[in-house]
Amino acid sequence: MIDNLKKILNEDQDPKAIEKITAKLENLLMSNEEVGYIAVQKKPAVTIFPDSIVVTNKRIILCKPKNLGLSMEFIDYDWDDIAGSFVKEGILGADFTFTTNSDLTHTVDYLPKNQARKLYTYAKEQLDLLKNPKITTPIIEEVKAETLVQEEAIEETPTEEVTNYAEIIPTPNDVIRDTEIEAPITHNNDFGLANLSQDELFAKLQNYKKLLDNGLILQGEYDRLKSEILKYL
Repeated sequence: MIDNLKKILNEDQDPKAIEKITAKLENLLMSNEEVGYIAVQKKPAVTIFPDSIVVTNKRIILCKPKNLGLSMEFIDYDWDDIAGSFVKEGILGADFTFTTNSDLTHTVDYLPKNQARKLYTYAKEQLDLLKNPKITTPIIEEVKAETLVQEEAIEETPTEEVTNYAEIIPTPNDVIRDTEIEAPITHNNDFGLANLSQDELFAKLQNYKKLLDNGLILQGEYDRLKSEILKYL
């Protein structure tokens, strides 16, 4: 986890202190929760067990060492509970303070000034997101993209097969001739089919398909006629 927080470290932070804090936070982070920044207290005197404050995309976490550093007390507040935050800089560092909607006030003092500023900036961004949430419409965009693809597919449909309507739409005389000559094919007519060439058989099959497409014969009859012709192809 420390690898993901390298961008947080700077010259005022102790990497070992950050590593200890993140090790303890590892089992506390919720699903999809990411640490945004960690600020560590730095008092003028030597501080063996400094307090720290962690801000994530979901909450503020106060980390207070207890029992000589053997344990840690965590106090957290969701961003929905935060009313505001501010920084007060002094000679020896800066104080980061935030208030809750229930009028509670928490302050972490003796923070390095640049850490306190980054902490404040991150908190400000999270509070602004709550007040002005970004409207994302991935589902709508996906539907639009799918519709666009379908429209492009329709536009790209080849139309060569319907350029000559005379070949597809039979005339009344053609219908009568086709139904009178081709429809009565039965097993008794097998000998006649056997005398036809491959091209003639294929032409008959195409003709029956046109009759089927134009609703002049039923699917069952087309299947029967097709099976008779396929015996000789």
